[in-house]
Amino acid sequence: MTGPRFTPLIASLPSTVPFVGPETQERLRGRPFAARLGANENGFGPSPRAIAAMAAAAGDAWKYGDPENHDLKAALAAHHGCRPENIVVGEGIDGLLGYLVRLVIEPGDTVVTSDGAYPTFNYHVAGFGGVLHKVPYRDDREDPEALLAKAAEVAPKLIYIANPDNPMASHHPGEAIARMVERVPEGSLLILDEAYVELAPEGTEAPIAPDDPRVIRMRTFSKAHGMAGARVGYAIGAAPLIAAFDKIRNHFGMCRISQAGALAALQDRTWQAFMRRLVAASRDRIAEIARDNGLTPLPSATNFVAIDCGADGAFARAVLAELTAADIFARMPGVAPLDRCIRVSCGPEAEMAAIAAALPGALARARAAQAR
Repeated sequence: MTGPRFTPLIASLPSTVPFVGPETQERLRGRPFAARLGANENGFGPSPRAIAAMAAAAGDAWKYGDPENHDLKAALAAHHGCRPENIVVGEGIDGLLGYLVRLVIEPGDTVVTSDGAYPTFNYHVAGFGGVLHKVPYRDDREDPEALLAKAAEVAPKLIYIANPDNPMASHHPGEAIARMVERVPEGSLLILDEAYVELAPEGTEAPIAPDDPRVIRMRTFSKAHGMAGARVGYAIGAAPLIAAFDKIRNHFGMCRISQAGALAALQDRTWQAFMRRLVAASRDRIAEIARDNGLTPLPSATNFVAIDCGADGAFARAVLAELTAADIFARMPGVAPLDRCIRVSCGPEAEMAAIAAALPGALARARAAQAR
């Protein structure tokens, strides 16, 4: 035969993209979006200090980045009150999830998550032959009790929960997550995805010891720090687990420009406080736009708002399609009953004005199509 000899697992997998990027859609549409509100990027941008640090580092881009991420790890450890041995840096949470699944999942191993939760995690599990067991959301939130009950039933190697949550922007108090950790079954590892926690209400961050071997916590510079394009994520966990990443990670995966930007962003506490205020105001603006159109915004602990369109998934998909036709990039949850909502990211006022102008017409056209 000619061509690559794929493994049976890879040969059996469908071609899948967890999220179709806005650039892909723009190429298919033949024109750009007027508002980019679908990927939960932070349209307010990085700290000016981070921008300056990345610009200064650009002249040294001929050099590989530090494969140990030494300075960034040391700063993150100081920030979290732990040791550098408790920190691994990688190419966003997506990259770290892929490494983690590779570390522990073999074909046939069980994994527990929520139906409708972050699809990129599911993508990695499928890519290594894991078997997903899903539980439904409860009251638009991931359900710790249901996740633990399913874990007790199927003895998974991994359990996934996000706090705050994507795609619904809901959250649990940190104490509730800490109690969940106490009940993780022997032999299971809880993945706590905290991508949005810096933007959440006080008390959302779970009080968990960095060396607790039952949990690994995932963080990112993509959301609160406005650096999605730099691809900087990190995980906090017990030292033996973190050390295992060195066996498989791409040691030169982090470019020096991203390392410099993340280090400067972490140190700019003033910009972080300013960003929380900007995002909070934008959440309020999105909620106002929703209510002005007779829709219901769900409470948000993130930099996006889930908007209940008041009907079923078919209607929400029609609204989303009409927004896309009106040059607004947004997204929506993928499973019922979450898919009664569309999801709109926070952003500058110009983008808020664009969706405010487009939404009434999108709703009218979707309702007219539904009536036919």
